This record gives sequence, structure tokens and C-alpha cells, in this order.
Amino acid sequence: MAIAQVVLLTATGANAIDRRVKIINNTGYTIEQFYASSVGQDSWEEDILGRDVLPSGSSVVINVDDGTGYCKYDFRAVFEDGDVLDKSNVNVCEIGSFTYN
Repeated sequence: MAIAQVVLLTATGANAIDRRVKIINNTGYTIEQFYASSVGQDSWEEDILGRDVLPSGSSVVINVDDGTGYCKYDFRAVFEDGDVLDKSNVNVCEIGSFTYN
């Protein structure tokens, strides 16, 4: 019975990890779309910004927890001029912020 309790506590602790990340835009361009998908996904999840945008010099806190328990995500920012910046293997369990320069 003690082993089952340890496993339960470990699983609960893993699920309690904070997956909120402050996205900072210091590029000089507005981010019009932002995506975060767990590593290994074949497609991007929905645009986290939705109808909002992230102007240069601004930041937003997002919760990238998709219920899978994963910590590593790929980020994609789509800018007003059409440029796309991808960053792979971002460990959202270890960082508090991510800056686009």
C-alpha cells in the first residue's frame, strides 16, 4: 500500500508543475499569431492569441498546459510582415519567460 501512495504522490506532483510562460516581444514587429505544441506533434495547436496580437515591447503570460503532462513544446510566432519564427524543444517547466528579439 505504501508503494501505491508514493506513485500517486509522484503523479500528482508532476501534474502540478507550472507551465505558464511570459512571452516577450522585442522584435520591432507585432506578433499576430502564436502557437505552442508539445514536441512530436505533427501539427500546430490553435492560435493562442486568438483575436489579440502582441505588439513589440509587450508581453503576455500564457498557460501552455495541454493536459498531456509534457514539459517540452515547440513555439511558433507569426509576425505582421509574414515572417515566422519557430523555436523547438522549449522546456516550459524550467523557464518563466521566453523572449523574441
